[in-house]
Amino acid sequence: MIARDEFISRFGGVFEHSPFIAERAYDDGFVGETLDVDRVHTALVAIFRAASPEERLGVLRAHPDLAGRLAIAGDLTDDSKKEQAGAGLDRLSAQEHQRFTELNSAYVEKFGFPFIIAVKGLDKRAILAAFEKRIDNGRDEEFETATAQVERIALLRLEALLPTR
Repeated sequence: MIARDEFISRFGGVFEHSPFIAERAYDDGFVGETLDVDRVHTALVAIFRAASPEERLGVLRAHPDLAGRLAIAGDLTDDSKKEQAGAGLDRLSAQEHQRFTELNSAYVEKFGFPFIIAVKGLDKRAILAAFEKRIDNGRDEEFETATAQVERIALLRLEALLPTR
């Protein structure tokens, strides 16, 4: 069985800046002999879903704005940097960047957490369209949508780290 420190080192960043999820998954016995994408994702999602609403909100708030100030400053995690670059968010025109900035500000003001979307396979136009649609959601609906997106991001990150069954 994998040692606790190694498990946390490998999977503590799967949920952005939230190693407590990997810590609890290990400590609660969710980690078995076999580490594959499905098992680890199921374990981490179970912990995330069992976390208090405040803790889940903290996980949402740990995510960076898309094409935001952290990206400009170069302060994204390696995973976030690769994900945003893969969607072309590191190559926005001045007008596109301004629109993302406006939407980021309005979204955070309305919901209290950043817009979160699993960007893999999407381009900047698709992301912008989702952003413009979701900003009209109610808070409860958007909290659930953002939660599901965080879980999808975790799955994609795990697929890069582990074999499937």
